[in-house]
Amino acid sequence: MKTLFFTASALALSLTFGAAIAQERLPVQAPPTPPIAAAQDVAYPGVLKLSVDATDLDRKIFQVRETIPVAKPGPMTILYPQWVPGGHSPRNDLDKLAGLVITANGKTLPWTRDPVAVHAFHFDVPDGATEIQVSFQFLTAVKSDVGRIEVADDMLNVQWLQLGFYPAGYYTRRIQVEPTVKLPEGWGFGTALEKASTAGQTTTFKTTTFETLVDSPMFAGRYYKQVDLDPGAAVPVRLNIVADKPEYLEIKPEQLQIHRNLVQQAYKLYGAHHYDHYDFLLALTDKMGGIGLEHHRSSENGVVPKYFTDWDKTFVGRDLLAHEYTHSWNGKFRRAADLYTPTLNEPMRDSLMWVYEGQTQYWGNVLASRSGLVTKQQGLDALAATAALYDTRAGRQWRNVLDTTNDPIIANRKPASWTSWQRSEDYYSEGQLVWLDADTLIREKTGGKKSLDDFAKAFFGVENGSYVVLTYDFDTVVQTLNGVTPYDWATFLKTRIEGLSEHAPLDGLTRGGYKLVYTDTPTEYFKAAETKGKIVNLSYSLGITIGKDGVLSAVNWDTPAFKAGLTAGETIVAVNGTAYGDDLIKDAVKATAKADAPPVELLIKDGERYRTVKIDYHGGLRYPRLERIEGAPARLDDIYTARK
Repeated sequence: MKTLFFTASALALSLTFGAAIAQERLPVQAPPTPPIAAAQDVAYPGVLKLSVDATDLDRKIFQVRETIPVAKPGPMTILYPQWVPGGHSPRNDLDKLAGLVITANGKTLPWTRDPVAVHAFHFDVPDGATEIQVSFQFLTAVKSDVGRIEVADDMLNVQWLQLGFYPAGYYTRRIQVEPTVKLPEGWGFGTALEKASTAGQTTTFKTTTFETLVDSPMFAGRYYKQVDLDPGAAVPVRLNIVADKPEYLEIKPEQLQIHRNLVQQAYKLYGAHHYDHYDFLLALTDKMGGIGLEHHRSSENGVVPKYFTDWDKTFVGRDLLAHEYTHSWNGKFRRAADLYTPTLNEPMRDSLMWVYEGQTQYWGNVLASRSGLVTKQQGLDALAATAALYDTRAGRQWRNVLDTTNDPIIANRKPASWTSWQRSEDYYSEGQLVWLDADTLIREKTGGKKSLDDFAKAFFGVENGSYVVLTYDFDTVVQTLNGVTPYDWATFLKTRIEGLSEHAPLDGLTRGGYKLVYTDTPTEYFKAAETKGKIVNLSYSLGITIGKDGVLSAVNWDTPAFKAGLTAGETIVAVNGTAYGDDLIKDAVKATAKADAPPVELLIKDGERYRTVKIDYHGGLRYPRLERIEGAPARLDDIYTARK
């Protein structure tokens, strides 16, 4: 055995030497980044002037110039908006900003992008400067794989959120700005901004706050029409329409009346409004990118070009205007406390999206039926499709609805390989089912004397005319429900939103007098949804959705197709030995209802590889619909009926 012996001095020397080596090996630390002033609730000195030239239709480029007053020389930081109100995520298109130049007193100022907060730009204001000038180009997408198309030959969408900076250190509602836009010659436009003056192709709007500016986008177009939806009212509500062709602007009197009904039914539901005027922005197009986005005094709505001219065929998704209009009350006026931020660069928290979007999804569908945007039967058929989708969503086994409120930040609406297992913003439509559950429970407990309509009036119908944000939290929601009818609403909501369950909350259907069933014949709504999506939807039989040319657009988790090894993106070449056709695969699935039917045999192409897949399924075609429960009160019928 060896005995190791160190003197005290030797040990000290060893430790000192080791410490020196460790010190030498420490990585070099990056220098601190310039500070970004915390936002203060004080007025910014002066008025920003923001000018956008939107006339470059060929290259689809917006030219932006902005003047920002400054009070003193020295370091300054300006912020490009990061978080998108209504998008609930930090997804503003910073990547499309180019050519940034900052000047003062005619001289270019060098700027530095913050390496951590990359939406912040630092520079020094020189002595004697009273303002700085900022110029850049916003390069809108020229192809759909780059982003949403905002400029087409005959229309465009001005998103002020993408087109301006604001100084750090101030609440956006305390920063004043005067916006100006130059449009192609002869074009009309709709926006919630109020016009101050027009000179040729250029319109200047009244000074407003930066917060209101980014909440007031514009649709402009060669073919434009404005329609009054509340004639003679002290508070105007207007429908501003742009279209790919002038003939698409034609509205029949009964169609116009339906859109006017929407305004009146909303007033009857909420008992108040929260704007001094409201402008629906409606694009009838397949050229500009689709959109459905809420704002306090307006909404952006993209629909099919023949929305009016093919009215009887375009009812799928026609709840869009009702949904976005509801957001003026729910989401813009009443807003979750953890979602409201003083600037556009502070993180939003989406924990109450099941109220913000879930209840809006509920009321959007209800108001669509009450106003006549869809018939009662179409509303019921849409509800059946929603109930079936979420009742069979396998991901509910491991992930609750509350966690899906993080999806705008986690996934930013990127396509998913296994949506049925991953889940995707399920707080929208499963939230709708939860609020239907609450509505019918209130009706049952009060003998029909009260309903969720009473909650809507109590929660959203306060401070009539005000459009100052009024925040709430979970306890506020529970207290308001208890004010309608006493119940353990906290447990009711937490069980459905925070719990895991094999099935979706469908008690609202049964209390409403209906049950979810499956038949071998699709509803008219289901067929129209297939036509609109250009798909064959066999979700409730084989567990697949098929797109163009037999390509699998979705395979649902743990379904017969999944167990057979199918994956989205593969192509069905043949069905039972015959070249693929939409009707052919439906006939093959229909035949599986026979007791002695063989499995469905598919020839699958996956890249360069071919294989034969046999799907062991014997249930025939299955499509969801609602069926009346004999003798049960038809509460759903009343929910979807117009208020007098």
